[in-house]
Amino acid sequence: MIHLTSAQMEAWLAAFAWPLTRILALIASAPVIGNPSVPASVKIGLGLLLTVLVAPLVPGPLGISPGSANGLLIMAQQVLIGLAMGFAMHAVFHAAELAGEFIGLQMGLGFATLYDPSVPGFIPILGQYLGVIFSLAFLAIDGHLLLVSAVVESFQVLPLSPVTAPSGVFAVAQWGGSIFAFALTLSLPLLAALLITNLALGVLTRAAPQLNIFAIGFPLTILMGFFVLIVALPFLAPVIERQFAESLAAMLRLAGALR
Repeated sequence: MIHLTSAQMEAWLAAFAWPLTRILALIASAPVIGNPSVPASVKIGLGLLLTVLVAPLVPGPLGISPGSANGLLIMAQQVLIGLAMGFAMHAVFHAAELAGEFIGLQMGLGFATLYDPSVPGFIPILGQYLGVIFSLAFLAIDGHLLLVSAVVESFQVLPLSPVTAPSGVFAVAQWGGSIFAFALTLSLPLLAALLITNLALGVLTRAAPQLNIFAIGFPLTILMGFFVLIVALPFLAPVIERQFAESLAAMLRLAGALR
């Protein structure tokens, strides 16, 4: 007959509860997998499966009960780590949507918005289009598998340990700031083409004042914007892949900074 002591049960519970907390927090904030359209049962099942595979390889702090004050603080720390790592990856998709908003405003499509339940709220149609492109590229390069490998590696970079000072808050803010630079870089070719188009329209208006600039300008800027976007799409693949690689590295840097 098998006899289990309370200390053994608490050790087993801690070995699964703390890794499960970090993994579920990452899944909830991760792109594609954490989308509200994905059922909660799928997310929880995936988190339990990963925990069963990862927990035996993760050494936990000894002598700390999951129900104690220190145990609850460690669980809160794991939630913070998982959310920060998910933010590091999800920020790339928000940068794509922000780049689409920049482009749409210059093209005259700033008024064209669609409801996005993942925000929730209305985002420009070009931002949602670029978000879909990034989601397909994320799945095409097996980004979901790289995400799983990153969370497994995070337990080596930042093992389960008693709570320390959250020194990684500035690292999270710094990564969030770099996303705005990426959004501007992503939209810069189209913004330059639209700026040249607007300059040409200004010269045309001065040369022929009788032309109706509103009847010519809006269709021309929209047409030029879509033309440059179609030409630039094939060149986005290496940019997207490099940015995903940087975001995965940022996930581990954030985990190390939160030590």
